[in-house]
Amino acid sequence: MGQAPFTIAVLGAGSWGTALAMQLARAGNRVILWGRDPGHVAAMSEARANQRYLPGIPFPENITIDGDLRHAVASAEHVLIATPSHAFSETLVTAKATLADGAGVVWASKGFEPGSGRFLHEVAQSQLGDERFIAVATGPSFAREVAMDLPTAITVASNDSDFGTCVARALHWGHFRAYTSDDIVGAELGGAVKNVLAVATGICDGMQLGDNARAALVTRGLAEMMRLGRTLGAQPATLMGLAGMGDLVLTCTGDQSRNRRLGLALGGGKSIQQALDDIGQVVEGVGTAEEVMRLAARHQVEMPISEQVHGILHRNWDPKIGVRRLLGREQKHEQA
Repeated sequence: MGQAPFTIAVLGAGSWGTALAMQLARAGNRVILWGRDPGHVAAMSEARANQRYLPGIPFPENITIDGDLRHAVASAEHVLIATPSHAFSETLVTAKATLADGAGVVWASKGFEPGSGRFLHEVAQSQLGDERFIAVATGPSFAREVAMDLPTAITVASNDSDFGTCVARALHWGHFRAYTSDDIVGAELGGAVKNVLAVATGICDGMQLGDNARAALVTRGLAEMMRLGRTLGAQPATLMGLAGMGDLVLTCTGDQSRNRRLGLALGGGKSIQQALDDIGQVVEGVGTAEEVMRLAARHQVEMPISEQVHGILHRNWDPKIGVRRLLGREQKHEQA
């Protein structure tokens, strides 16, 4: 797209970080993929693939594997963080020590800072200052499908239009489309809240409550997201776009979603620990439910579906009782 390729360090060698590293490399950029686990790093270097999370999909030649985070960052023009949200701050602190002058920071993590409820852009700004270019890459995108170069569209929201465009062009290749936005709050909010709502939809389907119930949960969940977004200053168009409704629909209906799978297991009668053990990876909706309800309480926003998910995940509420509570709510105007 008329932009010279650059070198980018992707921090986080899980399924999503690896898929984005592959997409960046396919687009012609030099990519340094950092992983925390030395054994995993060695296995990826030998196999030239991430057999743990994306088996059978070989790396492009222009991906280098590195187990030294600071070295990876020092060698790059820009950095993309794809760790779970609870590790975002720690990763950023370490990366900051060798971040080049003028280097921008992008993240594909979805969630809030645990314990504070801060958006990740607030964490980034507190660590990096207001002068550093930042961006979030988010939207409806299962990692395996991105790694396989199946059609995907995401949003890149940035505090600087030129940097946002630079990141989007670095990703926009083949069957992968990247759109730009200046609404970081809306992009981050949509990417986080949808995980909580996907747990709710999974519970509904696990209990075999039917297609009508699923459609109602997705739609009313979007209304909760919009109410909170309005209070926080998010643009409604963002939450009706890829970063909001698009990601919500995918995560609530696609069985590759860990959040949906957690809900399916809970609706089918499994305990939270059994479900998490079966999934074997971080399920962002568990921690995000806590922070979403913290934000809702702080801003006095009604979020009944998210409240029930939070109670099921953190207060040992019975999913069947949660459904009855939602169905027993009084009648009101749809837009109220």
